[in-house]
Order: sequence, then structure tokens, then C-alpha cells
Amino acid sequence: MRIAIIGIVGVPASYGGFETLVENLIEDDTFSYTVYCSALHYPEKIVSYKNARLIYLPFRANGIQSVIYDVFSMFHALWSGHRNFLLLGVSGAGVLPLVRLLFPNIKIVTNIDGLEWRRQKWSGLARRVLKLAERLAVRFSSIVVADNQAIARYVEVAYERSCVTIAYGGDHAVTHTMIVPSAECSKDKDPYAFALCRIEPENNAHMILEAFATGKLNLVFVGNWQASDYGRDLLRRYSNVPSIEMIKPIYDLHTLAGYRRNCEVYVHGHSAGGTNPSLVEMMHFDKPIVAFDCVYNRATLDDLGQYFSSVSTLSRIFEEGVIHNDGVKFGDLARCRYTWRIVRKQYRELFYSDEECGNV
Repeated sequence: MRIAIIGIVGVPASYGGFETLVENLIEDDTFSYTVYCSALHYPEKIVSYKNARLIYLPFRANGIQSVIYDVFSMFHALWSGHRNFLLLGVSGAGVLPLVRLLFPNIKIVTNIDGLEWRRQKWSGLARRVLKLAERLAVRFSSIVVADNQAIARYVEVAYERSCVTIAYGGDHAVTHTMIVPSAECSKDKDPYAFALCRIEPENNAHMILEAFATGKLNLVFVGNWQASDYGRDLLRRYSNVPSIEMIKPIYDLHTLAGYRRNCEVYVHGHSAGGTNPSLVEMMHFDKPIVAFDCVYNRATLDDLGQYFSSVSTLSRIFEEGVIHNDGVKFGDLARCRYTWRIVRKQYRELFYSDEECGNV
């Protein structure tokens, strides 16, 4: 069976959660994969990677061009004989009614991502367009996938449509290679809390920094501080606070694993987007977690751990010094729910199911 994967920047992965998902899916040699990649992101255009053939199109995979990118990817795949599709995100969903009319027997599995239209960064018009794309994706897909139980429940209530929950794996973050830890992330460092995210308001970086600015426990915070006015403002305000270390993005898994393994507690500020890959990755390190109080985080963590909703509630958790020692429970939950072996099996079963499956 050939499966076309559409909606990501590309592989090898160097961008986000969907890219990491595909990076791990194509390790499975059960299927023959075709992955559509943005030519603008890859100076070197290799033709194959793991168990996938790579096709490059001259569009950006994000922003308004993502719509064109996904539509061209879909029609190129149809033209080249693909009849089984994995769509990641809803950018190109506007073309699905036409695709269904012309090719009624193809199989489309769509992961609708994290209710993109609800994100704070979108204007009213953009939100309406994204909401329409979501509706079309749900209506015209063979199978709808959500990465979080809370999103699956939303789909079932809002659209009266069944929705399969498949999260992300996080076990790739636990590196077992024996390396000498750098001084920055060694065990000799003073005890610290660890945070990691894209620096956006909905990830509540400002709330975390304010709470730790006057706290007793140090904070190491990794993020893309220079990517926006919001991030640069936080960097100006908090970079000189002695108890806070603000670090630029880390892409090396060994270095990142050192910070995660040696921290006292992980602080997770995400408030939108479903199951966040950095959270399920951290769960594999058996560390206590303090997370922003929202339905997505509670679903991911099975209501374990501690939650905050403001600077004062976060500060209180650390001032009182009572951190729930749920680290081992998080690790056990991650190893039975958030591994790539499990995720590959779940997607494999979707394409082997009887629902509108193409035979090519």
C-alpha cells in the first residue's frame, strides 16, 4: 500500500510536532510512503529517506502559502496514482469536496491538529477561514484523528462524528548514548526547574518567568526568545535576574536530555493545541510536572501532577515547597501510551481498516 503524507515542512525533521511524527512513522516498512516537502526549506533535496520517497514543491509549508502547498501536494499525489492519504492539519481541506467528487473511493486520514482557529494569534477573518477548513476536513475525511482526548470529544460533540485519538511518541527524547555532560547541564548545577516552549503568549512564558523571578528555585528556560516582540521583551526584562537562565533553542537531543534529566521539576505553560510533544517527551524522564490548568494538559497527564492558572498559583506551589512526586507515574504512563511503537501501530491499523480504503 502506498500512502501520501501531506501537510508538513518535510523530512528529515527539523521543525515541529507533525514533522517528528512523520520522521517516526516512516520507520515502519509495512507501507510505501511518499512525503511532500517544501523545497524552500531543504537546500539539499534527497530523493528518499528511511522508507519514504520525497517530493519537493516550491511553496512554504506555513502561513497562507500552506493552502496552495497542500492543494498542489494532494493533486500531484492523485495524479501519480496514490489512493491513500495522511493529511496533517487542515490547511488544504478546502479542496476535499472536489477531491471526493472526482475520486470517491480514496482513503483520507486527517489529523486535524489542535483546533488552530482558537489560537490567540489569529484575527477574526483568519479564525473563520480556519474553522471552515476544520469543518470540511471533518466532513470529507474517511477517518478523523485528534492528538488529545479533549479534542476528540469536541469533534464528536460539535460535528457528531467519531474521532480517533492518537497522541505522539516521546521516547526518542530519552537518549541512551553515553556522553560526557556539558557543564551547563551537569548534575553539579544548582537545583533548577526546567521549561521549554515556543515563546508565544498562549504558552504563558511571561507567567512562568514572573513567578520564578522572586522565587527560591532557579529556572532554566529554553525558547526562541528572538523570534517575536513578545520574546524579545521578556528577554530584556528577565535575562539579568540571577535565578533565571534564558537559553536559545536547543536542537541536539543529547544536550536537551541532559537538562531534562538533571532538573528537579518541569514547568509546562502550554494552554492550547492539544497534546504537546514537549510534554510527552518530558514524561519519559520520570520527573515531577507542574502544568498550566487546561483540558488538554489534564488529558495528557491523566490528571496527575500539579496545575497552575496564574502567577500567584504557580508561585504558591514552589513557595510551599510541596511538589508532588509523580515522576515515576508519569514515566509509566508515557511508556504505556506515548511511544512511537504504539503510535505507528495505531496509524497502521487505521489504514488497514475497512473504511474507504484505496487499494493502490
